[in-house]
Amino acid sequence: MTRFSALALALALAGAATPAFAQQFKAGDIVIDKAWARATPKGADVGGGYMVVHNNGATPDTLTGGTADFATVEIHEMKSEGGVMKMAELKNGLNIPAHGTIRLAPGGYHVMFTHLTKPLVKGEKVSATLTFEHAGAIAVEFPVQGVGAAGAAPMKGGAMGGMKM
Repeated sequence: MTRFSALALALALAGAATPAFAQQFKAGDIVIDKAWARATPKGADVGGGYMVVHNNGATPDTLTGGTADFATVEIHEMKSEGGVMKMAELKNGLNIPAHGTIRLAPGGYHVMFTHLTKPLVKGEKVSATLTFEHAGAIAVEFPVQGVGAAGAAPMKGGAMGGMKM
């Protein structure tokens, strides 16, 4: 194999190894990356969407909800209370601190897709528009991973991004 062929092969393989989470979505000071959704079993009425939200601005913002043509979009939190996992909708939204980053991940904050009109199928993509109090609407594409997928590598500090709550 010539040096050029070896280099071309190495570059092609490196490109194929690029994570599916590389796309970014932006509005105002908000940047969303590493978006993904988990596939749902046939007949499921709900699904989950996950991502990392960065606020590059000097003012906090709030993720208040969103819209999608395949589901109702709500913002939820899972947390352990007295050794029992509980999930609840965040009716007032999710605060994204100034110059802060929040990870929406399984077992923590997440986008809940309710009243699904179709299953979320591994390998497909679904789109939703997320709404922020200050940044406004951001259209986000969620590549669908397998039913048991864990998504991108965790951030230091877990689902809360190291924030003290």
